[in-house]
Amino acid sequence: MSENFGKAYKLCSRKTIDFLFNEGKQLRAFPLKVYYSESESVEKVPFQVVLSAPKRQFKRAHDRNYVKRLMKEVLRKEKQPLEDVLNESGKQLSLFIIYTNKEVLTYQELEKSVRKLLVKLIAELKGEA
Repeated sequence: MSENFGKAYKLCSRKTIDFLFNEGKQLRAFPLKVYYSESESVEKVPFQVVLSAPKRQFKRAHDRNYVKRLMKEVLRKEKQPLEDVLNESGKQLSLFIIYTNKEVLTYQELEKSVRKLLVKLIAELKGEA
């Protein structure tokens, strides 16, 4: 079980990000909102992600950076079930995760939220929801 979360996991394509907001699907698990879309596996990683903390909620850059760093760490630790499902199906996922709460949650609270979001996402991908 690899817990690496390198540059390959970073979604940089402006075209893909625009597609996510225009035609992608959406899920919520407070305080997170995710836009996602499936595609055939092109990259060497099962999913690519953008993490966002809005300037409207967090005026100071160090607060936004802290929230994004926290989300990245939690996602790094909790990504394995999602990777397993995507590897089985041969699909790749593009994700845009937005933190919507006004206050910064603790690591444990954010971990619960990310787990809940990943369970919902896996259920959607398997067609159970």
